[in-house]
Amino acid sequence: MLAAPHALRSYEYWLFQYKRTYKGSLVSTILFPVLFLASMGLGLGTLVDQSASGGVDGRSYLTFLAPGLLAATAMQTAVGESTYPVMGAIKWVKTYHAMLATPLGVLDVLVGHVLFIATRILISAGIFLAVMTLFGASESPLALFALVGALLTGLAFALPTIAFAAVTENDAGFAFLFRFVVTPLFLFGGVFYPVEQLPVVLEQVAYVTPLWHGVDLSRDLALGTATAAGTAGHVLYLSVWIVAGFAVAARNYRRRLAV
Repeated sequence: MLAAPHALRSYEYWLFQYKRTYKGSLVSTILFPVLFLASMGLGLGTLVDQSASGGVDGRSYLTFLAPGLLAATAMQTAVGESTYPVMGAIKWVKTYHAMLATPLGVLDVLVGHVLFIATRILISAGIFLAVMTLFGASESPLALFALVGALLTGLAFALPTIAFAAVTENDAGFAFLFRFVVTPLFLFGGVFYPVEQLPVVLEQVAYVTPLWHGVDLSRDLALGTATAAGTAGHVLYLSVWIVAGFAVAARNYRRRLAV
């Protein structure tokens, strides 16, 4: 049975490790939204707004783009924290093995790490939301709830990635993951333009990806166009990925770490 205090001990370890490196990560976490929103939202966005379309769906390109980038940032942070750190904790540094030499169990180790990844997602998303608000890209008080959407989006990617990282034998699979999953989703998941502009086949593929649901949820909340049914649908879909990912991750951790 999972002992919550033990899982928090695992979480505490990852927080202590992050205390040593957070300054460097915060610099990139702040610079990414500033540079991306300035170049794409204001630079390219000016051209889009002056075109015949007059923006996207009657709104400025900046306000359309920013919530999508918020969800994409959550995805990228989640995958980054769920690949090499997990493999390192199993194969190289053997952090998990050291934890298991204490009263912590396998689920305690997993839950503690997931809690830390959730914290990293919230930090990145929170900074991004603050920057996009300063850029004037939040049109509704509901934008604050986009943090929840970003967290769900990040966890929908983190848990399946953790499950994969726990059983892969080398980091070659991570290069495949970033190149053929994360990058295409970033480009074709509705972040930069409505997926309705894609060919029909790609459009249908986009609709089943967690990123599109995260982007649409964050955008609806930031723009104040969210509906109860649409929000519930997105939350439910992302939750399915989270629950299924956790189940597979727990199984893989038991197989890899149980002694």
